[in-house]
Amino acid sequence: MKFIPIIIVFILIFSSSISGQVPDSLKFKSLLPHDFHLTYLKEEKAILIDVREFSEFRKSRLKGAVNIPSSGNLEFAADTIDKECALFFYCATGYRSEQVAKYFYDKGFGKVYSLDGGIVAWKKDGMPVIRKKIKKT
Repeated sequence: MKFIPIIIVFILIFSSSISGQVPDSLKFKSLLPHDFHLTYLKEEKAILIDVREFSEFRKSRLKGAVNIPSSGNLEFAADTIDKECALFFYCATGYRSEQVAKYFYDKGFGKVYSLDGGIVAWKKDGMPVIRKKIKKT
């Protein structure tokens, strides 16, 4: 009988913490490296977007990625890209790509994905990266 109030409090705390996680997950999907790669390959119209700064992008990147820095003009990019395209964002650790994914979802894009853990997790899982430096044009 003494434990009933403790159990009720525990259930209330647990259920409120679960409900707090729903809204962001409805906007975009955060995928682990393997799932991110497979989902990208399955999409007919997809764009792989590196949201890191150019200095980071030029050192290492995923094959086929375009660089649209999160600090840049995202509004122009959102107005230019076809809303029917699936967008796959990544950065170094996943924070910036999640912010950009939310932004593009709010701009009307339906299929928006973020690489959970960023390129750091990608490399840790042994996934391939391009290390050939590119020149700024």
